[in-house]
Amino acid sequence: MNIDLVVEEYLGELKSIKRYSFNTVKSYSEDLNELLTFCEENTKLDITGITEKFIKTFLMALNEKKLNKKSISRKLSALRGLFKYAYQRGYIKSNPAAIISNPKAERKLPEIVSTDIILKTYELAEEEDKEPELVKVIFELLYGCALRVSELCSLNIIDLDLNEKIIRIKGKGNKMRIVPVGNKSIPVITEYLQGKIKLKGNSALLTNKKGKRIYSRLVHRIIFKYMSKVTDIDKKSPHILRHSAATHMLDKGADLRAVKEILGHENLSTTQIYTHVSIERLKQSYKKAHPKS
Repeated sequence: MNIDLVVEEYLGELKSIKRYSFNTVKSYSEDLNELLTFCEENTKLDITGITEKFIKTFLMALNEKKLNKKSISRKLSALRGLFKYAYQRGYIKSNPAAIISNPKAERKLPEIVSTDIILKTYELAEEEDKEPELVKVIFELLYGCALRVSELCSLNIIDLDLNEKIIRIKGKGNKMRIVPVGNKSIPVITEYLQGKIKLKGNSALLTNKKGKRIYSRLVHRIIFKYMSKVTDIDKKSPHILRHSAATHMLDKGADLRAVKEILGHENLSTTQIYTHVSIERLKQSYKKAHPKS
């Protein structure tokens, strides 16, 4: 069977059957299209002709393009999914990607910001922005509830329960989780909601000045604009607030498994990166303050 038809089938299943998010399907599509291009260049059009050696050659080609190891691992993950699907459907007799391991990558600790930095953005929003309440509530939910941008943008009125101090989040793979809303977050959220006309439960929680649901690019622009004025960290993205929330929780003694549930991670190993951040912060504090350092 022609490999491009298998890719088309597989992406269709991710979208319609497994209900993956638009962004996830788009990412898989881009990674697999790169494989298709490589197959065309090497006249490997039938999926039965794809061997373990050929896949390793493809990965070497990616490495020669100076792609970082994290990106190569992500593309390999897409390949594994494709060939597992093809094997389960009987299109191939064995899975050539099954035993290929990810390239070893250096673990880069995520950057974080302090709560003081976040509070400074609130002051700036009050001084400079036409919609300071929206800016503040975006920062507050991304940090206070440790949300992903996609989760923030998809929130509806019905998802928020200020009486119970919880918010219902639809995460990756449409998995639902309940996240606590902190006492310090409630005034910021309430201030934002006071300026809104009462809407139906399935209406967007966060809207722009035109009353339309906020979107990812808008959130990225807002975060970049205000973070650029208060910090010199390299990556001024919304995800920094999620990193910061996780690290601060662990700094204060939160249970790792509880943090995993709040973040919506599937594997505990994903959450454990933040323990390394906390340890590094502890070492830095020791070096600065301890006379024996």
